[in-house]
Amino acid sequence: MSRVVILHTNDMHNVLARDEQRAARLMEIVEAERANPPVLLLDAGDAIGAGNLTFNPAGEAILERMTAIGYHAMTIGNREFHLTEIGFTTKLNQARFPVLCANVRARGNARLPVRSHLILETPVGRVGIFGVTVPMITERMLSHHVSAYVFDDPIRVGAEMAERLRPQVDLLIALTHIGLKQDIELAKRAPQIDLIIGGHSHSVLEEPQREGRVAIVQAGSYARFVGRVEVEFAEQTTISGKLLSLV
Repeated sequence: MSRVVILHTNDMHNVLARDEQRAARLMEIVEAERANPPVLLLDAGDAIGAGNLTFNPAGEAILERMTAIGYHAMTIGNREFHLTEIGFTTKLNQARFPVLCANVRARGNARLPVRSHLILETPVGRVGIFGVTVPMITERMLSHHVSAYVFDDPIRVGAEMAERLRPQVDLLIALTHIGLKQDIELAKRAPQIDLIIGGHSHSVLEEPQREGRVAIVQAGSYARFVGRVEVEFAEQTTISGKLLSLV
Protein backbone atom coordinates (compact mmCIF):
# COMPACT_ATOMS: atom_id res chain seq x y z
CA MET A 1 0.00 0.00 0.00
CA SER A 2 1.35 3.43 -0.98
CA ARG A 3 1.28 6.26 1.51
CA VAL A 4 2.53 9.80 2.13
CA VAL A 5 2.99 11.53 5.49
CA ILE A 6 2.27 15.25 5.84
CA LEU A 7 3.54 17.21 8.83
CA HIS A 8 1.86 20.58 9.34
CA THR A 9 2.03 23.69 11.53
CA ASN A 10 0.11 26.95 11.71
CA ASP A 11 -0.01 30.22 13.65
CA MET A 12 3.46 29.81 15.17
CA HIS A 13 3.84 33.60 15.62
CA ASN A 14 7.65 33.38 15.62
CA VAL A 15 7.84 30.95 18.57
CA LEU A 16 9.89 28.47 16.55
CA ALA A 17 12.58 31.14 16.08
CA ARG A 18 12.78 31.91 19.81
CA ASP A 19 12.40 28.45 21.34
CA GLU A 20 15.37 26.21 20.58
CA GLN A 21 13.80 23.24 22.37
CA ARG A 22 10.65 23.27 20.25
CA ALA A 23 12.68 23.74 17.08
CA ALA A 24 14.87 20.78 18.01
CA ARG A 25 11.81 18.67 18.78
CA LEU A 26 10.26 19.50 15.40
CA MET A 27 13.51 18.64 13.62
CA GLU A 28 13.64 15.35 15.50
CA ILE A 29 10.11 14.47 14.36
CA VAL A 30 10.86 15.48 10.77
CA GLU A 31 14.07 13.46 10.62
CA ALA A 32 12.34 10.38 12.05
CA GLU A 33 9.59 10.58 9.40
CA ARG A 34 12.14 11.06 6.62
CA ALA A 35 13.42 7.57 7.32
CA ASN A 36 10.27 6.38 5.50
CA PRO A 37 9.62 8.84 2.68
CA PRO A 38 7.77 10.54 1.14
CA VAL A 39 7.19 13.20 3.80
CA LEU A 40 5.86 16.72 3.20
CA LEU A 41 6.21 19.62 5.67
CA LEU A 42 3.67 22.44 5.29
CA ASP A 43 2.62 25.58 7.20
CA ALA A 44 -0.75 27.35 7.13
CA GLY A 45 0.36 30.90 7.86
CA ASP A 46 1.04 33.44 10.61
CA ALA A 47 4.47 31.91 11.12
CA ILE A 48 6.23 35.24 11.61
CA GLY A 49 6.23 37.71 14.48
CA ALA A 50 5.63 41.00 12.67
CA GLY A 51 2.28 42.76 12.94
CA ASN A 52 -0.08 43.41 10.07
CA LEU A 53 1.20 46.95 9.48
CA THR A 54 4.86 46.53 10.45
CA PHE A 55 7.80 44.62 9.03
CA ASN A 56 11.40 43.89 9.98
CA PRO A 57 13.78 45.31 7.36
CA ALA A 58 16.16 42.42 8.09
CA GLY A 59 13.52 39.82 7.26
CA GLU A 60 12.04 37.09 9.45
CA ALA A 61 14.36 34.67 11.26
CA ILE A 62 11.68 32.02 11.59
CA LEU A 63 11.53 31.66 7.80
CA GLU A 64 15.27 30.96 7.80
CA ARG A 65 14.69 28.29 10.42
CA MET A 66 11.77 26.79 8.49
CA THR A 67 13.99 26.68 5.40
CA ALA A 68 16.69 24.85 7.36
CA ILE A 69 14.18 22.33 8.74
CA GLY A 70 12.98 21.63 5.21
CA TYR A 71 9.48 23.05 4.74
CA HIS A 72 8.07 22.36 1.31
CA ALA A 73 5.55 25.24 1.26
CA MET A 74 3.44 27.62 3.33
CA THR A 75 0.49 29.87 2.73
CA ILE A 76 0.46 33.45 3.95
CA GLY A 77 -1.48 34.49 7.01
CA ASN A 78 -2.53 38.03 7.80
CA ARG A 79 0.85 38.50 9.56
CA GLU A 80 2.80 37.77 6.39
CA PHE A 81 0.90 40.34 4.35
CA HIS A 82 1.74 44.01 3.93
CA LEU A 83 -0.05 46.51 1.72
CA THR A 84 3.20 47.86 0.25
CA GLU A 85 5.43 45.97 -2.16
CA ILE A 86 8.55 46.48 -0.07
CA GLY A 87 6.78 45.37 3.09
CA PHE A 88 5.22 42.24 1.54
CA THR A 89 8.40 41.10 -0.21
CA THR A 90 10.60 41.82 2.83
CA LYS A 91 8.36 39.81 5.14
CA LEU A 92 8.83 36.77 2.91
CA ASN A 93 12.38 37.19 1.63
CA GLN A 94 13.96 34.64 3.99
CA ALA A 95 11.72 31.79 2.79
CA ARG A 96 13.65 29.51 0.45
CA PHE A 97 10.55 27.46 -0.27
CA PRO A 98 7.32 28.29 -2.15
CA VAL A 99 4.87 30.66 -0.47
CA LEU A 100 1.33 30.16 -1.75
CA CYS A 101 -1.75 32.36 -1.98
CA ALA A 102 -4.17 32.10 -4.89
CA ASN A 103 -6.59 34.83 -3.78
CA VAL A 104 -4.26 37.85 -3.71
CA ARG A 105 -3.57 39.99 -6.77
CA ALA A 106 -0.92 42.62 -7.45
CA ARG A 107 -1.99 46.02 -8.73
CA GLY A 108 -0.10 48.18 -11.18
CA ASN A 109 3.54 47.18 -11.48
CA ALA A 110 3.86 45.67 -8.00
CA ARG A 111 5.68 42.36 -7.75
CA LEU A 112 3.68 39.47 -6.30
CA PRO A 113 5.97 37.48 -3.96
CA VAL A 114 3.66 34.45 -3.81
CA ARG A 115 2.38 31.84 -6.22
CA SER A 116 -1.08 30.30 -6.44
CA HIS A 117 -0.18 26.62 -6.22
CA LEU A 118 2.46 23.94 -6.35
CA ILE A 119 2.51 20.42 -7.80
CA LEU A 120 5.01 18.01 -6.25
CA GLU A 121 6.10 14.77 -7.88
CA THR A 122 6.43 12.04 -5.24
CA PRO A 123 7.10 8.29 -5.48
CA VAL A 124 3.40 7.66 -4.80
CA GLY A 125 1.94 10.23 -7.18
CA ARG A 126 1.41 13.92 -7.88
CA VAL A 127 0.46 16.13 -4.94
CA GLY A 128 -1.23 19.44 -5.69
CA ILE A 129 -1.17 22.19 -3.05
CA PHE A 130 -2.83 25.59 -3.31
CA GLY A 131 -3.10 28.39 -0.78
CA VAL A 132 -5.81 30.87 0.20
CA THR A 133 -5.93 33.34 3.06
CA VAL A 134 -8.25 35.73 4.84
CA PRO A 135 -8.87 38.85 2.70
CA MET A 136 -6.93 41.74 4.21
CA ILE A 137 -7.82 44.38 1.60
CA THR A 138 -10.66 44.08 -0.87
CA GLU A 139 -11.89 46.33 -3.63
CA ARG A 140 -14.85 47.34 -1.44
CA MET A 141 -12.54 48.87 1.19
CA LEU A 142 -11.32 52.46 0.99
CA SER A 143 -7.85 51.21 1.87
CA HIS A 144 -7.54 49.51 -1.51
CA HIS A 145 -6.64 52.90 -2.99
CA VAL A 146 -3.30 52.88 -1.13
CA SER A 147 -2.57 49.17 -1.38
CA ALA A 148 -0.35 47.47 -3.94
CA TYR A 149 -2.45 44.32 -3.54
CA VAL A 150 -6.08 43.28 -3.27
CA PHE A 151 -7.71 40.02 -2.19
CA ASP A 152 -10.50 38.01 -3.76
CA ASP A 153 -12.97 35.78 -1.89
CA PRO A 154 -11.00 32.73 -0.66
CA ILE A 155 -13.96 30.34 -0.91
CA ARG A 156 -14.69 31.21 -4.53
CA VAL A 157 -11.01 31.12 -5.49
CA GLY A 158 -10.44 27.91 -3.56
CA ALA A 159 -13.31 26.21 -5.38
CA GLU A 160 -11.94 27.40 -8.72
CA MET A 161 -8.46 26.12 -7.88
CA ALA A 162 -9.85 22.74 -6.81
CA GLU A 163 -11.72 22.32 -10.08
CA ARG A 164 -8.63 23.34 -12.06
CA LEU A 165 -6.09 21.16 -10.23
CA ARG A 166 -8.08 17.99 -9.47
CA PRO A 167 -7.59 16.37 -12.90
CA GLN A 168 -3.82 16.92 -12.68
CA VAL A 169 -3.07 15.33 -9.30
CA ASP A 170 -3.51 12.22 -7.19
CA LEU A 171 -3.81 14.14 -3.91
CA LEU A 172 -5.19 17.67 -3.59
CA ILE A 173 -4.37 19.78 -0.53
CA ALA A 174 -5.76 23.22 0.32
CA LEU A 175 -3.37 25.14 2.57
CA THR A 176 -5.58 27.80 4.15
CA HIS A 177 -5.50 30.67 6.62
CA ILE A 178 -9.21 31.42 6.85
CA GLY A 179 -10.31 29.71 10.09
CA LEU A 180 -12.15 26.47 10.76
CA LYS A 181 -15.64 27.80 9.99
CA GLN A 182 -14.52 28.93 6.54
CA ASP A 183 -12.59 25.70 5.99
CA ILE A 184 -15.87 23.83 6.46
CA GLU A 185 -17.51 26.11 3.92
CA LEU A 186 -14.65 25.53 1.46
CA ALA A 187 -15.03 21.76 1.90
CA LYS A 188 -18.73 22.06 1.05
CA ARG A 189 -18.03 24.17 -2.03
CA ALA A 190 -15.05 22.14 -3.25
CA PRO A 191 -15.50 18.42 -2.53
CA GLN A 192 -12.69 17.69 -5.00
CA ILE A 193 -10.23 18.59 -2.23
CA ASP A 194 -8.83 15.67 -0.27
CA LEU A 195 -7.29 17.55 2.65
CA ILE A 196 -7.59 21.07 4.07
CA ILE A 197 -4.69 22.13 6.32
CA GLY A 198 -5.95 25.23 8.08
CA GLY A 199 -4.97 28.09 10.34
CA HIS A 200 -6.13 31.47 11.67
CA SER A 201 -8.69 30.21 14.22
CA HIS A 202 -6.02 28.49 16.37
CA SER A 203 -8.20 25.37 16.48
CA VAL A 204 -6.77 22.29 18.17
CA LEU A 205 -8.06 19.33 16.17
CA GLU A 206 -6.83 16.11 17.75
CA GLU A 207 -7.93 14.20 14.65
CA PRO A 208 -9.24 15.24 11.23
CA GLN A 209 -12.70 16.80 11.12
CA ARG A 210 -14.77 15.54 8.21
CA GLU A 211 -17.01 17.50 5.90
CA GLY A 212 -18.25 14.96 3.38
CA ARG A 213 -15.15 13.27 1.96
CA VAL A 214 -12.87 16.21 2.84
CA ALA A 215 -10.59 15.92 5.87
CA ILE A 216 -9.83 19.18 7.75
CA VAL A 217 -6.88 19.51 10.13
CA GLN A 218 -5.37 22.30 12.23
CA ALA A 219 -2.61 22.24 14.85
CA GLY A 220 -3.50 24.91 17.41
CA SER A 221 -1.03 27.80 17.72
CA TYR A 222 2.32 29.03 19.06
CA ALA A 223 4.20 25.86 18.04
CA ARG A 224 2.65 23.73 20.77
CA PHE A 225 1.88 20.99 18.27
CA VAL A 226 2.80 19.68 14.87
CA GLY A 227 0.11 17.78 13.03
CA ARG A 228 0.82 14.42 11.42
CA VAL A 229 -1.43 13.25 8.59
CA GLU A 230 -1.04 9.91 6.85
CA VAL A 231 -2.65 9.42 3.45
CA GLU A 232 -2.90 5.85 2.20
CA PHE A 233 -3.61 5.18 -1.45
CA ALA A 234 -5.51 1.97 -2.24
CA GLU A 235 -8.80 1.38 -4.04
CA GLN A 236 -10.06 4.22 -1.85
CA THR A 237 -7.84 6.94 -0.39
CA THR A 238 -7.91 7.06 3.41
CA ILE A 239 -6.70 9.94 5.56
CA SER A 240 -5.87 9.73 9.26
CA GLY A 241 -4.22 12.26 11.52
CA LYS A 242 -3.13 13.27 15.00
CA LEU A 243 -1.23 15.98 16.84
CA LEU A 244 2.28 15.57 18.22
CA SER A 245 3.41 17.77 21.10
CA LEU A 246 6.39 20.08 20.68
CA VAL A 247 6.46 21.13 24.36
